[in-house]
This record gives sequence, structure tokens and C-alpha cells, in this order.
Amino acid sequence: MGLSVYLFLALLAAVGLLRLIELRISRRHQESLLAGGAVAVPEPHFKWIVLIHTGVLIGAAVEVIALRRPFLSILAAVMFALTLASNLVRLWVILTLGNLWSVHVMDSTRLGVVTGGPFRFVRHPNYAAIFVELFALPMIHTAWITAVVIPLAYCWVLSRRVSAEEAVLMASPEYRTAMGHKPRFLPGLF
Repeated sequence: MGLSVYLFLALLAAVGLLRLIELRISRRHQESLLAGGAVAVPEPHFKWIVLIHTGVLIGAAVEVIALRRPFLSILAAVMFALTLASNLVRLWVILTLGNLWSVHVMDSTRLGVVTGGPFRFVRHPNYAAIFVELFALPMIHTAWITAVVIPLAYCWVLSRRVSAEEAVLMASPEYRTAMGHKPRFLPGLF
């Protein structure tokens, strides 16, 4: 294995560590939300979201090692920039939501509706950023099978999760008034 493979595996490990840190932050926020009167929403598809986030890391590593995917520096630079940008959007979402952010669907609308930050433009900026990352991260080292399969699986799971999440959110008149007219994922579309 060449240096690019080791660096790519280190990047995948760093992303995995970042996800574990996010889960810990989310758990703390969820406890605070529940104590403040928020209600946890049943999520039968959450296990698939965890599998997708784990699958992109394992799939990309295995594909690069087993199938000896080449490292193309221009492609890697563009995909790394997209991965970095998607994580910066995700950080923006987390900072904007503050203690209201959680990886689980929570009915927290009675605690307030966030309309600032990236939520000025769309209802679900985090999901769009995750989609970009799920494609771009494996493509840093041309793991194109992972870059196709995982985002497609994410779209399927996301269609179910967003339906459940929006059923809760749109039930709030405050949320519906503030956010109902905004696009779901990308500004200016749909």
C-alpha cells in the first residue's frame, strides 16, 4: 500500500472519530431536550442511518485496499474540498441549533424554532451536507462503488426519516409559518 492509501485510511479514521464525538454531543443534547419538555420520536430507520455512516467508512477502506483504487490528485483535491465543505455546513448546523441539535428526531418545537444560520435558506441543510460527504469522501481515493451505493441507500433511508421528521415539525404552527415555505435541501430548488 502506498502513502496515499495510508493517508486516506487516516482520514476515514478521523471522520469516524468525529462521528463518535457527534454522537456523544447528541446524547448530551438529547438528555437536555427531554428534561426541557421535548419528546423523542420513534425512529425505526435510525439503525439504517448508523449503518450508512459506518458503511461509507468501511466500504471506502475495503474498496481502496481490495480493489487497489488509484489516487488521482486532481480528483482527490476536489473531493476533499467537497468533504471539507460538507463538514463545515454540518458544523454550521450544529452550532446554529445549539442544544436543540440531536442525531435523533425530537419534537422540540415547543422549545423554539430555529430560522437562522443555514436554516434561513432550507429546512434540512444537514441532510444535503451528509449526502455530499457520502459521495465525496470515498471519491477522494476513487472508491466509486461506495460513492454510488452509499448515497443511493442514504436517499432511500432519508425519504423515510424526513417524512417522520416533517410530520412532527409541520404539526407545529410556528414551524409551519417560519419554515413551511422553504425548500427541503437546496436553496432555489422545488
